Amino acid sequence: MDMERNQSEVIDHFVKQVTALDAAASLANLILEATAHPSLFAFSDILSLPNLSKLKGTPYSSSLDVLRLFACGTWKDYKGNAGSLPVLLPDQVRKLKQLTVLTLAETKKELPYDELMEELDVSNVRELEDFLINECMYTGIIRGKLDQSRRCFEVQFAAGRDLRPEQLDNIVQTLTNWLGTSDNLLHLIQEKIKWADSMCEENKKHKKEIEDKVEEVKKSIKAEVDFRGGHEDSFSESRGIMMDYEEERTRPKRRRYPLH
Repeated sequence: MDMERNQSEVIDHFVKQVTALDAAASLANLILEATAHPSLFAFSDILSLPNLSKLKGTPYSSSLDVLRLFACGTWKDYKGNAGSLPVLLPDQVRKLKQLTVLTLAETKKELPYDELMEELDVSNVRELEDFLINECMYTGIIRGKLDQSRRCFEVQFAAGRDLRPEQLDNIVQTLTNWLGTSDNLLHLIQEKIKWADSMCEENKKHKKEIEDKVEEVKKSIKAEVDFRGGHEDSFSESRGIMMDYEEERTRPKRRRYPLH
């Protein structure tokens, strides 16, 4: 995060500088400074500035090609076009080789030593490992592990580079595919929500029917209990009367004597 913030500040600095300049020579010197800056690894914001068009048709027009090279190219690209480009300073050479490692790390998680030595124009493993440690990992643009037994560099993290023109179509296609997948997923989620809402309503309806039936059963039981309770009271009362009558009937009669 600190590296990104620092780079953002550096980009803003050069954008303001380029915007304020008019002379082609001054713009060329600023491009040289930007491409050699140790903390700057993204150049598209600078490359897109209208002021740089003033370099076209001047003795400094090749500086614009250098800026494009640092935005999208590699060390091998420079070697293949060195005859039409200015000779790079040591700081620029180091920077372009750092950018080359980032380009390789975009598509591979394991970078063979042999491939790296060829791409960076390095003659031996010791020199390659020193470059990876001191100029790449130490600066924070890449993290990984040197595997000497397998002769490769295992990439764990790599800072992103400016997009190359040929990458835009792939990115657009990827985003289009992602959008289509997202729309299908959203439609599926909406269908699931509708189904869940429908099941919820069905469950509520079923629960209400059960509650109503339970309430009806409760009322029926209560009515039955009340009905039976009333009859039991009448039966008890009638039974009491009959018992009194039987008791009276079986009780011995007292003999009455005539009065004299």
